[in-house]
Amino acid sequence: MSNPVYLALDLPLLEAAEALARKVKGHIGGLKLGMEFFFAHGHHGVHEIAHIGLPIFLDLKLHDIPNTVASAMQAIHVLEPAIVTIHAAGGRAMMEDAKAAAGEHCKVVAVTVLTSLDDGDLTGTGVSGSVHDQAMRLADLAHSAGLDGIVCSGHEVGAVHRQWKDGFFVVPGLRLPEGKSGDQKRTVTPRQARDSGASVLVIGRPISRADDPLAAARAIEATL
Repeated sequence: MSNPVYLALDLPLLEAAEALARKVKGHIGGLKLGMEFFFAHGHHGVHEIAHIGLPIFLDLKLHDIPNTVASAMQAIHVLEPAIVTIHAAGGRAMMEDAKAAAGEHCKVVAVTVLTSLDDGDLTGTGVSGSVHDQAMRLADLAHSAGLDGIVCSGHEVGAVHRQWKDGFFVVPGLRLPEGKSGDQKRTVTPRQARDSGASVLVIGRPISRADDPLAAARAIEATL
């Protein structure tokens, strides 16, 4: 992949999302459409964004019983996504069924621990051990289930990459050195994530909320 940056188009207005994507398309490698976008615009919105000509990453974080998740994967075949996310916490059977139902050219990756969570948050949900430990456990489970890779923070991607040499690793929660973390608790820079083994770098606010999104996208691309 020549440019690993996928711009998170988590904007409520389709026209604004499309305009932003077209403005920076020469300096990114793909477009990530999350729940906010998908729930607002559905299949129509995805088709419109697909006209821009970049790979589409549907970040839907599917998490339900195996049959339901498999049916959902089949329902989005027509959108031809390059990447789709599911939750590793859904278990091995759910992950296996999701991968089996996915399109031939679609990478299915499992979310391990959200980048908005830290050790204390996990303890509050009844999960023992550190974020790192939980991410590694779920990465092993996703690997054994036959998935293409995982979603994890830049803090864990190096360790996962050492164990899963040919895995496909999506790293969100990226911030520039001078940027604010916002609601993210475990952030690294795009360059740090890439050096640690990230396959895809998901970047949203550092570009979408910049005073000059094109200049921001160019600056990030230059660091890679």
